[in-house]
Amino acid sequence: MFCLPHPAPAPPDLPERSPWPRFALLVVILAAVTGALLLWNPTALFDGSLFTGTPWYWRAPLFTAVYAVGTVAFFPRPALNAAAGLLLGVQQGLALAVLGTTVGAAVAFGLARWLGRDALRRLLRGRVLLAMDRRFTHQGFRSILLLRLLPGLPFQAATYGAAVSGVRFPPFILATALGVIPVTAVYVAAAATAREPGSTGFLLSAGLIGVIALTSLVPLVRAALRRRRAVQA
Repeated sequence: MFCLPHPAPAPPDLPERSPWPRFALLVVILAAVTGALLLWNPTALFDGSLFTGTPWYWRAPLFTAVYAVGTVAFFPRPALNAAAGLLLGVQQGLALAVLGTTVGAAVAFGLARWLGRDALRRLLRGRVLLAMDRRFTHQGFRSILLLRLLPGLPFQAATYGAAVSGVRFPPFILATALGVIPVTAVYVAAAATAREPGSTGFLLSAGLIGVIALTSLVPLVRAALRRRRAVQA
């Protein structure tokens, strides 16, 4: 008689790797980038000294890199857009601001997905994570595009929310590049025409910035009214 060989024992379950060391590394990287940007004089973006001693052919890559780092480091994008308009004018400033935004968003997305996704998903358990997953996964491009078009929404909040969800990288980056154009163009044009405060371009850009600011207050007002009704109920 032939004896059947005994099946090999199943390998023991490996302990689940903790996501917190990688999340801590993400925090350290973001803190280091932010600290480096603050230690470097940010006013160089506005007084023109950023390009001092720099050959003309390095100016576009240099500004794009600084803008991208500023995006990762949570530097206010309106200020970065204003710097683009002041230093480079409307056309080149808009092109490099959109490029810098896209590069910065890509880096932040990659860091968050590689180092912080597992930890952030644990922190966002429940209906919030399910709703975000469902929307970003099945309507990734449309959802990201809408978030980029909405003024007042924290840029990096949308980036990290997308990184935690199941949205793929190509629709995320394409929607970001397209969605930031309108608001970016307004700030770049306003800064580029600031030396002529009576010009049509400046007045139109300033008016649009006012509209963006008022639109940004709408969610805050709605939230305050909801809290007030909840207290009175």
